[in-house]
Amino acid sequence: MHTFFRGKVFRIMPMKYDEEFKSRAVRLVAEHAGEYASQWACIQAVAQRLGVAAETLRRWVHQQQVDAGQRDGIPSELARENRDLKRKNRELEETIEILKAATSFFVRESDPRCR
Repeated sequence: MHTFFRGKVFRIMPMKYDEEFKSRAVRLVAEHAGEYASQWACIQAVAQRLGVAAETLRRWVHQQQVDAGQRDGIPSELARENRDLKRKNRELEETIEILKAATSFFVRESDPRCR
């Protein structure tokens, strides 16, 4: 992620928040939702109080609603499992390519016609 300031480009590292902090923030939005005209207004107020970007908190609230079955979408656990399986598949495909290359190398080495 990059941002521009006075003609210069700065790299902004995204913040990492633990699950406890995220769930507390989402719970605060749920607890104080009645005090605001809209959910977005509540999210903005809670986000400012916690020092989090409002859009980040909105995504957490949205994902919690998906996980609770209150909204359509892919639950966190399913998304995590899918991501892990894709990574594992990529690793296995790389291993297969390495083994294919090694096999063809050893076949050429053992074939007397290739010498």
